Amino acid sequence: MVVPTARPQRRAQRGGSAARILPTGAGWYRAFAVVAAGFGLYAGSPPRELWWLAPIAFAVYAAVVRGRRARAGFGYGLLFGFAYLLPLLGWLQDFLGADFGPWPWLGVAAVEALFVGLAGAGMARVSRLPGAPVWMAAVFVTAEIARSAVPFGGFPWGRLAFTQDTGALLSLASIGGAVAVSFAVALTGAGLAELAHRARTPRGWIAPAAAVLVPVLAGLVAWPFVGTDAQAGTARVAIVQGNAPNIGLGLLYEDDVLHDNHIAAADRLADDVAAGRVPRPDFVVLPEQVGSWGPDRADPDLSAVAARLGVPLVVGGLGQDADGELHNLVLEWDPATGAGAEYVKQHLVPFAETIPMRPVARLVSPFVDRFRQDMVPGDQPGVLDVGGVRLGVGICYDVSYDDVFTGATQWGATLLAVPTNNAWYGHSEMSYQQLAMSRLRAVEHGRAVLVAATSGVSAVVQPDGSVTRQSELFTAQTLVAEVPLRTDQTIATRLGSAPTWTVVLLGVGAVAASWWRPRRAAHA
Repeated sequence: MVVPTARPQRRAQRGGSAARILPTGAGWYRAFAVVAAGFGLYAGSPPRELWWLAPIAFAVYAAVVRGRRARAGFGYGLLFGFAYLLPLLGWLQDFLGADFGPWPWLGVAAVEALFVGLAGAGMARVSRLPGAPVWMAAVFVTAEIARSAVPFGGFPWGRLAFTQDTGALLSLASIGGAVAVSFAVALTGAGLAELAHRARTPRGWIAPAAAVLVPVLAGLVAWPFVGTDAQAGTARVAIVQGNAPNIGLGLLYEDDVLHDNHIAAADRLADDVAAGRVPRPDFVVLPEQVGSWGPDRADPDLSAVAARLGVPLVVGGLGQDADGELHNLVLEWDPATGAGAEYVKQHLVPFAETIPMRPVARLVSPFVDRFRQDMVPGDQPGVLDVGGVRLGVGICYDVSYDDVFTGATQWGATLLAVPTNNAWYGHSEMSYQQLAMSRLRAVEHGRAVLVAATSGVSAVVQPDGSVTRQSELFTAQTLVAEVPLRTDQTIATRLGSAPTWTVVLLGVGAVAASWWRPRRAAHA
């Protein structure tokens, strides 16, 4: 007597699974949908003021991964991530493409898309839990937080929060920072996906409808509480954009050009002040990488222009210490005594300011030969006393991280500044993407933000995120404005990293629960 077993059937099932590695039928439609959603998320990103596209794009993505297996969620997430990040990071190709081909651009996009793929796998699992939109949003934002920290210090570019610089949800930054805004976008999108899934049933739509409406209503309710009043008076500031030649990598060894252009622009400002055409500012902000200083921090040109203006300068550059350490820093330059207090950049750009795996990095980065040693990051918030103002400083890439301006504002900064050098990236969208981050930080901490760029975009951002003065790309231009000084700390400033850890606990806990519930059901 022959006893049949399930083994042949299982083999057949395994063979069928192997044959279905590539999508078939409806799988192709789902793949097309997530690619379209990724491009939609990019279309909703700065400089376009289409913030409402972000939750819609996320809704399509959430609808596709809802109820799928984790490996399918990973694949769809990878497609979504590539479709979003490849065009968003196109400025990397503008910067490096002529000399290094598409590999740096594709490599960075691939690493970041892997995190989106992992988010898709997690979202697929937690989509079966009660209250799925909350857990799906938490998992996605947890993946955003992870890719903002690893590898090599992370790369926060492309967070959902940075699509909302002109949106209704931006006000939530004052409560929970960038994490709260990203979570609100994801929750709204996941709620829309769940609502669409339940549209054919007369019951069970209240919870997903709440997931859609609560973040939007919370954002609208929070706006009246975003403070803009000048609690500590005002300051008259000048931002000097001296311009740089649009020569891409050719700028790498043109430090003198950047220095001379900005000295000349600051001299023109001094002429205008002396002639009465421009009122004398309380201090002047110059961009990143204007100077290059040894341990003595001497620069006769800066001292001369500061003396002519009669007010302190805030200026960025490369500084080498007596022990040989190299820093990207910002100095307060007094008109009488010269270089004073300084802030050292906390988050260094991987493969540029700090270079892991140098022999391999040489294939994708021109900075390996430009800097024979890694820069050393700072570990203290940047707060400079300049012209009677407590100025919080973050340099360029710093603005994409949550901790830099949180620390500065907690230490008493009443105004914020972002000296930056974006001249490498041509007429790409990079400068506008970075400006969106400054707008979010303004609302997050209730402070005006001064963006000083070598070649644009320089801007004056008010505490509600609105831009009142803005320069053009690749023009020499000086912005002079009166800005409010504020002392109140927002809820987000006081909470610090608490919202981040809360979302991480929710996301990790939800994934753990998605493993535990089936095991518990099987045991029962």
